[in-house]
Amino acid sequence: MAQLILPPMESWHRIDAWLATHAASEFALLNPPATPDEIRQAEQILGAQLPSDLAESLRCHNGMSAWTSFLPEQSPLSVSGVVKHWQTCMDVAAENDGLTPRPWEDEPWWHPLWVPWAEGADGGAHVLDLRPGPDTGRLGWAGHSGGGDFTDSWPDLASLLHAVAQALHEGADVRGLRPHLTLQGSLWWEEDGCDELNGDPLRPAPIGLP
Repeated sequence: MAQLILPPMESWHRIDAWLATHAASEFALLNPPATPDEIRQAEQILGAQLPSDLAESLRCHNGMSAWTSFLPEQSPLSVSGVVKHWQTCMDVAAENDGLTPRPWEDEPWWHPLWVPWAEGADGGAHVLDLRPGPDTGRLGWAGHSGGGDFTDSWPDLASLLHAVAQALHEGADVRGLRPHLTLQGSLWWEEDGCDELNGDPLRPAPIGLP
């Protein structure tokens, strides 16, 4: 039987509750919801309607006020951050022929229908692929080095947020990574058995709510 994937709003409610209880400093970095006008203006600049799960996620939290690692390997962008990152990548791609795949790569460096929703620590974008076809809405990495990478991509944003909420509340892993807490009480994702981060202790995060 296929797993029922929760809508982003329900996953965010579960993530929020866990963060507020176990990682309050991370919870405090979540921005208030984006407004309909902010989302509409972004869509006008991007020239495409945001995927429904991204729009719903932004209506829960308009990104973060600072980079944080409470999601595996990425930090959600605000609406303005989405637009800024997209515009930057479009400019760089235009200057460096980055919209055309190199002969040895399957994907270009950037595509106008890739919408960055989060950033990695290295500045790469976690993007939603809006190109028409059976894979529309999938997640992948792009805009850092080499061509876009959709290897083992999530089918959509809702699936990723659902997996994160499930890991925090039920003890599951997210593609082999499990939640841990740093010495400062920040959420970090690592494989089982990892007990340090940059020389500082790292401990498995509590599962669920008290």
